[in-house]
Amino acid sequence: LQTSDVLARLGGAEFIVLLPEARDVADAMRALRKITGALKTPFIVEGIFLLVTMSAGIVLFPEHGTDGETLLRHVDMALHEAKESRKDACVYIQTHDLNTPERLKLLGELRYAMDRGELFLVYQPKINVHERCISGVEALVRWRHPERGVVPPDKFVYLAEQTGLVQHLTSWVLNAAIRQCHIWHQKGKFINVAVNLSVGNLQNIHLPNEVEELLRLHEVSPSSLELEITESIIMADPARAMDILTALRRLGVRLSIDDFGTGYSSLGYLRRLPVDQVKIDKSFVMDMAASEEDSVIVRSTIDLAHNLGLRVVAEGVETEGVLERLTGLGCDAAQGYYLSMPMEEEALMRWVSESPWGIKG
Repeated sequence: LQTSDVLARLGGAEFIVLLPEARDVADAMRALRKITGALKTPFIVEGIFLLVTMSAGIVLFPEHGTDGETLLRHVDMALHEAKESRKDACVYIQTHDLNTPERLKLLGELRYAMDRGELFLVYQPKINVHERCISGVEALVRWRHPERGVVPPDKFVYLAEQTGLVQHLTSWVLNAAIRQCHIWHQKGKFINVAVNLSVGNLQNIHLPNEVEELLRLHEVSPSSLELEITESIIMADPARAMDILTALRRLGVRLSIDDFGTGYSSLGYLRRLPVDQVKIDKSFVMDMAASEEDSVIVRSTIDLAHNLGLRVVAEGVETEGVLERLTGLGCDAAQGYYLSMPMEEEALMRWVSESPWGIKG
């Protein structure tokens, strides 16, 4: 650090660095690179080599606050975002601030939306590319606000994930999806349903019991439910995630790694996870017909997953060419706007009856 800079220990393993002469984020990042560079050399303690890693939050004065309390609160939010996204550093962004009046109001309204019947599910089909039929659907939550109209999911799901409300939201989605699965089966339409889990869910030791009770209540076979989790969620607390995923797998629930290829899990760790399939992130799939690099990544992922005994679903299929390419590479299933957009239940039933894909048998 320069002589004008100030380094202080805030508490625990948290430190604050003041950079009076920094003009912008670029200057702050240059100082940060020097600090992280100094930490690359292992520390030797009693003959043991210890490697220290770090994450950082960055705020600017006066753009992000004009007093110490505000700046500390905002830099803590930026630090939290860096840890959650497993980045070296994040700059404070107001949209991540849960304490703005607008976001606090929306959060308060979300608490009542579940009881008032404002939430609903849409379903996006997954297609078995070899048998050319629907293999299941992914349930996605939506919010029809009486005054705001349909609130985009990225507006309220993020809010729920940053608060304890995510547990209640996931419970609502699980109950609604499993209940709908039961209704379909009663009508002779054997459609499996997938539900996304967040990092907060994989810290809830009661989740397996809750899932088991909902399956029993709605008389749905565990194999008809699939739970999707991302690599970053698993790696946030690998030990606890492994315990909860193992308990869910014992129930007979199918498990899938979502957005595969964008996280940080090692291949060795992937081999130990009790999962049934991986979903290749759409960022690799969408341009694979035109990008040889993306095509190589997709092909390698399919081969790797199959060698580990896992099924592969490709997200973001938006053209016939990409679908045909995936079929040729041996991908098991596909999902994307070329096949179908997410639909409410009534529209889904029409799609099942009228589309060329249909339900096997």
